[in-house]
Amino acid sequence: MWKFHPIPLPDARVIDLPAFFDARGSFVKTFHDTILKEAGIDFTLRESYFSLSNKDVIRGMHFQMPPHQHAKIVFCPQGAILDVIVDLRKDSPTYGQHYEQELSAENHKAYYIPEGFAHGFKALTDNAITYYLVSSEYNQPSDTGIRYDSIGFDWGVQQPIISVRDLSFPAIQAFDSPFTFTGNK
Repeated sequence: MWKFHPIPLPDARVIDLPAFFDARGSFVKTFHDTILKEAGIDFTLRESYFSLSNKDVIRGMHFQMPPHQHAKIVFCPQGAILDVIVDLRKDSPTYGQHYEQELSAENHKAYYIPEGFAHGFKALTDNAITYYLVSSEYNQPSDTGIRYDSIGFDWGVQQPIISVRDLSFPAIQAFDSPFTFTGNK
């Protein structure tokens, strides 16, 4: 059964995905348009991809700039990750705040991440697969991010494995956000 959990950052949700088990293993449904819409999530799937990461890899904090911004649904079908999002929407009551959620093959949780959020994660296990469903196609000139270590979050790792690109992002404090909050304060 699908369950949607609000979190302290407006519009983002943690989702319990329906999982079925028998002698063969498990079956997990990861996308259902009607159920998402009934939960107030209007999400159009435009592209999907996955990453494979070893323990202590940090990827992030990523997003695409307008007009190519996108929402994401993220889950971890193998291994475990600590998934982190940051609200980048101007005028949001939670602008600059982060929220983290463990996603794993065992807990069958997903994250719904609206437009205007930065996203990243730390792999908690070797061979962790992170699967992304996104609402817009990749646009290289719009693809950017903020530094993972500028958001006030303790990643809990002394020597993370991070790409040169991710280390080149500006700190959140130096980022002039183009995103706006359209919800209720």
